[in-house]
Amino acid sequence: MKDRVSITMLDGGIADVRLIRTDKMNALDAAMWAALVEAIETLKATPGLRVVVLSGEGRAFCAGLDLSSLQAERDPGASSAGGTLADRTNGIANNAQYAAWGWRELPVPVIAAVHGVAFGAGSQIMAAADIRFVHPDTRIAIMEMKWGLVPDVAGMALWRTQVADDVLREMIYTNRQFNGHEAKAMGFATHVSDDPLQSALELAQVISMKNPHAVRGAKRLCNMLADATDAEILQAESDEQVKVIRTPNQIEAVMSEMEKRKPVFAE
Repeated sequence: MKDRVSITMLDGGIADVRLIRTDKMNALDAAMWAALVEAIETLKATPGLRVVVLSGEGRAFCAGLDLSSLQAERDPGASSAGGTLADRTNGIANNAQYAAWGWRELPVPVIAAVHGVAFGAGSQIMAAADIRFVHPDTRIAIMEMKWGLVPDVAGMALWRTQVADDVLREMIYTNRQFNGHEAKAMGFATHVSDDPLQSALELAQVISMKNPHAVRGAKRLCNMLADATDAEILQAESDEQVKVIRTPNQIEAVMSEMEKRKPVFAE
Protein backbone atom coordinates (compact mmCIF):
# COMPACT_ATOMS: atom_id res chain seq x y z
CA MET A 1 0.00 0.00 0.00
CA LYS A 2 2.84 2.39 0.86
CA ASP A 3 3.63 3.39 -2.75
CA ARG A 4 -0.02 3.80 -3.75
CA VAL A 5 -2.03 5.12 -0.77
CA SER A 6 -0.90 6.93 2.38
CA ILE A 7 -2.78 7.33 5.67
CA THR A 8 -1.80 10.05 8.13
CA MET A 9 -3.71 10.38 11.38
CA LEU A 10 -4.33 14.00 12.39
CA ASP A 11 -5.61 15.45 15.65
CA GLY A 12 -9.22 14.71 16.48
CA GLY A 13 -9.32 11.27 14.87
CA ILE A 14 -9.12 12.64 11.33
CA ALA A 15 -7.50 10.32 8.77
CA ASP A 16 -5.80 12.16 5.89
CA VAL A 17 -5.86 9.53 3.12
CA ARG A 18 -4.11 10.25 -0.17
CA LEU A 19 -3.65 8.44 -3.46
CA ILE A 20 0.08 8.83 -4.15
CA ARG A 21 0.74 7.26 -7.55
CA THR A 22 1.55 10.73 -8.80
CA ASP A 23 3.54 9.69 -11.90
CA LYS A 24 0.37 8.11 -13.32
CA MET A 25 -2.16 10.66 -12.04
CA ASN A 26 -3.26 8.04 -9.50
CA ALA A 27 -4.53 5.72 -12.22
CA LEU A 28 -5.73 2.33 -11.06
CA ASP A 29 -3.44 -0.61 -11.71
CA ALA A 30 -3.60 -3.91 -9.83
CA ALA A 31 -1.45 -2.52 -7.01
CA MET A 32 -3.63 0.58 -6.64
CA TRP A 33 -6.84 -1.47 -6.49
CA ALA A 34 -5.29 -3.61 -3.77
CA ALA A 35 -3.97 -0.58 -1.89
CA LEU A 36 -7.41 1.03 -1.78
CA VAL A 37 -8.95 -2.14 -0.37
CA GLU A 38 -6.13 -2.40 2.19
CA ALA A 39 -6.59 1.26 3.18
CA ILE A 40 -10.32 0.74 3.74
CA GLU A 41 -9.71 -2.35 5.88
CA THR A 42 -7.01 -0.53 7.85
CA LEU A 43 -9.34 2.38 8.55
CA LYS A 44 -12.15 0.07 9.65
CA ALA A 45 -9.80 -1.29 12.30
CA THR A 46 -8.40 2.10 13.40
CA PRO A 47 -9.44 2.98 16.97
CA GLY A 48 -10.62 6.53 17.56
CA LEU A 49 -11.36 7.19 13.89
CA ARG A 50 -13.90 9.99 13.44
CA VAL A 51 -13.60 11.37 9.91
CA VAL A 52 -11.74 10.47 6.71
CA VAL A 53 -10.50 13.01 4.14
CA LEU A 54 -9.75 11.35 0.80
CA SER A 55 -7.67 13.14 -1.85
CA GLY A 56 -5.08 12.59 -4.56
CA GLU A 57 -1.58 13.99 -4.60
CA GLY A 58 0.01 15.45 -7.70
CA ARG A 59 -1.96 16.62 -10.72
CA ALA A 60 -5.16 14.63 -10.18
CA PHE A 61 -7.54 12.96 -7.82
CA CYS A 62 -7.71 9.81 -9.94
CA ALA A 63 -7.43 9.39 -13.72
CA GLY A 64 -9.40 6.15 -13.63
CA LEU A 65 -8.27 2.78 -14.93
CA ASP A 66 -4.65 2.49 -15.98
CA LEU A 67 -5.03 2.08 -19.75
CA SER A 68 -2.47 -0.71 -19.80
CA SER A 69 -5.13 -2.77 -18.05
CA LEU A 70 -7.30 -2.54 -21.15
CA GLN A 71 -4.51 -4.05 -23.23
CA ALA A 72 -3.63 -6.86 -20.85
CA GLU A 73 -4.57 -10.41 -21.84
CA ARG A 74 -7.22 -11.70 -19.44
CA ASP A 75 -9.96 -14.29 -19.51
CA PRO A 76 -13.44 -12.92 -20.22
CA GLY A 77 -14.95 -11.72 -16.97
CA ALA A 78 -11.58 -11.34 -15.24
CA SER A 79 -11.07 -8.11 -13.30
CA SER A 80 -8.04 -5.84 -13.40
CA ALA A 81 -8.46 -5.67 -9.61
CA GLY A 82 -8.05 -9.43 -9.30
CA GLY A 83 -10.55 -12.24 -9.32
CA THR A 84 -13.53 -12.06 -11.63
CA LEU A 85 -16.23 -9.46 -12.03
CA ALA A 86 -18.78 -12.01 -10.81
CA ASP A 87 -16.92 -12.77 -7.57
CA ARG A 88 -18.40 -11.17 -4.43
CA THR A 89 -15.04 -11.01 -2.66
CA ASN A 90 -15.92 -8.21 -0.22
CA GLY A 91 -19.46 -8.61 1.06
CA ILE A 92 -21.78 -7.49 -1.73
CA ALA A 93 -18.95 -6.18 -3.94
CA ASN A 94 -16.15 -7.51 -6.12
CA ASN A 95 -12.59 -6.24 -5.64
CA ALA A 96 -12.92 -3.21 -7.93
CA GLN A 97 -16.35 -2.23 -6.61
CA TYR A 98 -15.09 -2.42 -3.04
CA ALA A 99 -12.36 0.12 -3.82
CA ALA A 100 -15.23 2.59 -4.09
CA TRP A 101 -18.08 1.01 -2.12
CA GLY A 102 -15.82 0.38 0.85
CA TRP A 103 -15.65 4.10 1.63
CA ARG A 104 -19.44 4.07 1.98
CA GLU A 105 -19.16 1.11 4.34
CA LEU A 106 -16.74 2.91 6.65
CA PRO A 107 -18.60 3.74 9.87
CA VAL A 108 -17.46 7.40 9.82
CA PRO A 109 -18.03 10.22 7.32
CA VAL A 110 -15.72 10.35 4.30
CA ILE A 111 -15.00 13.73 2.67
CA ALA A 112 -13.45 13.75 -0.81
CA ALA A 113 -11.21 16.59 -2.00
CA VAL A 114 -11.09 16.42 -5.80
CA HIS A 115 -8.85 18.28 -8.26
CA GLY A 116 -7.30 17.76 -11.67
CA VAL A 117 -9.29 14.88 -13.10
CA ALA A 118 -11.72 12.27 -11.80
CA PHE A 119 -12.34 9.93 -14.73
CA GLY A 120 -14.13 6.61 -14.87
CA ALA A 121 -13.38 4.66 -11.71
CA GLY A 122 -12.03 7.87 -10.20
CA SER A 123 -15.44 9.50 -10.55
CA GLN A 124 -16.98 6.49 -8.81
CA ILE A 125 -14.50 6.53 -5.92
CA MET A 126 -15.34 10.22 -5.56
CA ALA A 127 -19.05 9.31 -5.47
CA ALA A 128 -18.49 7.00 -2.51
CA ALA A 129 -17.67 9.94 -0.22
CA ASP A 130 -20.38 11.35 2.02
CA ILE A 131 -19.40 14.90 1.00
CA ARG A 132 -17.39 16.02 -2.05
CA PHE A 133 -15.37 19.23 -2.48
CA VAL A 134 -14.32 19.80 -6.09
CA HIS A 135 -12.02 22.42 -7.63
CA PRO A 136 -13.83 24.46 -10.30
CA ASP A 137 -11.34 23.40 -13.00
CA THR A 138 -11.59 19.69 -12.23
CA ARG A 139 -12.43 17.57 -15.25
CA ILE A 140 -14.87 14.77 -14.46
CA ALA A 141 -16.31 12.10 -16.72
CA ILE A 142 -18.00 8.74 -16.45
CA MET A 143 -15.51 7.55 -19.01
CA GLU A 144 -16.34 3.88 -19.51
CA MET A 145 -18.48 4.32 -22.65
CA LYS A 146 -15.44 5.77 -24.45
CA TRP A 147 -13.88 2.32 -24.24
CA GLY A 148 -17.09 0.43 -25.01
CA LEU A 149 -17.70 -0.43 -21.37
CA VAL A 150 -20.30 0.31 -18.69
CA PRO A 151 -19.56 1.90 -15.31
CA ASP A 152 -19.04 -0.95 -12.85
CA VAL A 153 -17.07 0.39 -9.86
CA ALA A 154 -20.18 0.81 -7.67
CA GLY A 155 -21.08 4.09 -9.33
CA MET A 156 -24.59 3.03 -10.23
CA ALA A 157 -25.42 2.24 -6.60
CA LEU A 158 -23.83 5.49 -5.40
CA TRP A 159 -25.04 8.05 -7.95
CA ARG A 160 -28.71 7.12 -7.55
CA THR A 161 -28.97 9.27 -4.41
CA GLN A 162 -26.92 12.12 -5.88
CA VAL A 163 -27.84 12.75 -9.53
CA ALA A 164 -31.15 13.00 -11.37
CA ASP A 165 -31.89 9.89 -13.42
CA ASP A 166 -31.96 11.60 -16.82
CA VAL A 167 -28.80 13.60 -16.13
CA LEU A 168 -26.96 10.47 -15.04
CA ARG A 169 -28.05 8.61 -18.16
CA GLU A 170 -26.75 11.39 -20.41
CA MET A 171 -23.38 11.51 -18.67
CA ILE A 172 -23.01 7.73 -18.92
CA TYR A 173 -24.15 7.41 -22.54
CA THR A 174 -21.93 10.24 -23.82
CA ASN A 175 -18.92 10.09 -21.43
CA ARG A 176 -18.92 13.91 -21.68
CA GLN A 177 -16.41 15.76 -19.53
CA PHE A 178 -17.74 18.38 -17.12
CA ASN A 179 -16.10 20.78 -14.68
CA GLY A 180 -16.49 21.43 -10.97
CA HIS A 181 -19.28 23.98 -11.31
CA GLU A 182 -21.26 21.64 -13.57
CA ALA A 183 -20.61 18.79 -11.12
CA LYS A 184 -22.12 20.85 -8.32
CA ALA A 185 -25.16 21.81 -10.42
CA MET A 186 -25.80 18.19 -11.43
CA GLY A 187 -25.26 16.66 -8.00
CA PHE A 188 -21.92 14.95 -8.52
CA ALA A 189 -20.26 17.44 -6.13
CA THR A 190 -21.39 18.94 -2.83
CA HIS A 191 -19.25 22.10 -2.91
CA VAL A 192 -16.94 23.91 -5.33
CA SER A 193 -13.74 25.13 -3.70
CA ASP A 194 -10.53 26.77 -4.88
CA ASP A 195 -8.73 24.65 -2.27
CA PRO A 196 -10.70 21.40 -1.95
CA LEU A 197 -8.27 19.74 0.45
CA GLN A 198 -8.22 22.66 2.87
CA SER A 199 -12.00 22.91 2.72
CA ALA A 200 -12.34 19.19 3.36
CA LEU A 201 -9.96 19.29 6.32
CA GLU A 202 -11.79 22.26 7.83
CA LEU A 203 -15.12 20.44 7.58
CA ALA A 204 -13.52 17.29 9.01
CA GLN A 205 -12.46 19.30 12.06
CA VAL A 206 -16.05 20.46 12.58
CA ILE A 207 -17.40 16.90 12.35
CA SER A 208 -14.66 15.57 14.63
CA MET A 209 -16.02 17.81 17.41
CA LYS A 210 -19.43 16.11 17.36
CA ASN A 211 -20.51 13.10 19.43
CA PRO A 212 -18.75 10.29 17.52
CA HIS A 213 -21.44 7.75 18.36
CA ALA A 214 -24.17 10.05 17.06
CA VAL A 215 -22.19 10.73 13.87
CA ARG A 216 -21.82 7.01 13.22
CA GLY A 217 -25.52 6.48 13.86
CA ALA A 218 -26.38 9.30 11.49
CA LYS A 219 -24.24 7.74 8.76
CA ARG A 220 -26.00 4.42 9.23
CA LEU A 221 -29.33 6.21 8.78
CA CYS A 222 -28.12 8.07 5.70
CA ASN A 223 -26.89 4.82 4.17
CA MET A 224 -30.41 3.39 4.43
CA LEU A 225 -32.10 6.10 2.37
CA ALA A 226 -31.73 4.50 -1.05
CA ASP A 227 -33.32 1.16 -0.18
CA ALA A 228 -35.23 1.11 3.10
CA THR A 229 -38.98 1.51 3.45
CA ASP A 230 -40.47 4.42 5.36
CA ALA A 231 -41.30 2.08 8.22
CA GLU A 232 -37.75 0.75 8.35
CA ILE A 233 -36.29 4.26 8.41
CA LEU A 234 -38.66 5.44 11.12
CA GLN A 235 -37.79 2.42 13.25
CA ALA A 236 -34.07 2.93 12.62
CA GLU A 237 -34.31 6.58 13.70
CA SER A 238 -35.73 5.46 17.03
CA ASP A 239 -33.21 2.65 17.41
CA GLU A 240 -30.26 4.93 16.76
CA GLN A 241 -31.58 7.57 19.15
CA VAL A 242 -31.95 5.02 21.94
CA LYS A 243 -28.27 4.14 21.49
CA VAL A 244 -27.08 7.71 22.15
CA ILE A 245 -29.66 9.57 24.22
CA ARG A 246 -28.61 10.24 27.82
CA THR A 247 -25.25 8.56 27.29
CA PRO A 248 -22.09 10.26 28.60
CA ASN A 249 -21.17 11.49 25.12
CA GLN A 250 -24.62 12.96 24.51
CA ILE A 251 -24.54 14.69 27.88
CA GLU A 252 -21.04 15.98 27.10
CA ALA A 253 -22.33 17.39 23.79
CA VAL A 254 -24.97 19.37 25.68
CA MET A 255 -22.66 20.53 28.46
CA SER A 256 -19.85 21.62 26.15
CA GLU A 257 -22.31 23.68 24.10
CA MET A 258 -23.76 25.32 27.21
CA GLU A 259 -20.30 25.99 28.66
CA LYS A 260 -18.91 27.11 25.25
CA ARG A 261 -15.89 24.83 25.43
CA LYS A 262 -14.31 22.07 23.37
CA PRO A 263 -16.05 18.74 24.03
CA VAL A 264 -14.18 15.73 25.37
CA PHE A 265 -15.82 12.56 24.11
CA ALA A 266 -15.22 8.93 25.05
CA GLU A 267 -14.65 6.63 22.09
